[in-house]
Amino acid sequence: MDLSPTERIRALNDRLRTARDPIAALMMNGSLVITAGIVGEGPAFVVRCVAAVRAFADFTPQNDPHGEHDMAFLTIDGRRIFFKVDYFDRELEYLSPDPADAGVTRRVLTIALADEY
Repeated sequence: MDLSPTERIRALNDRLRTARDPIAALMMNGSLVITAGIVGEGPAFVVRCVAAVRAFADFTPQNDPHGEHDMAFLTIDGRRIFFKVDYFDRELEYLSPDPADAGVTRRVLTIALADEY
């Protein structure tokens, strides 16, 4: 069954976002960025944020209007955070020419405090 470009993007984003192993994420042409704001809250907070992003499944038309599962805001320990998936070319120099094509796209998943947005 052929997937639409949006369905392929969503599947690739979900695969990266839910990866339990950072090495596996790299092998999927992805990277994880944890901002200084998140790190500054301490290691236990970082672990809770990563776990919450992995487990997040409450995508709706209101928070995911393009259906790509590429961003959401959450509250962890009373702090507002967000995650965002960005699409770059293989060298991480420019935007991806086709985010639906894993062969030409590097995904970068960023987890940050909402006030860092």
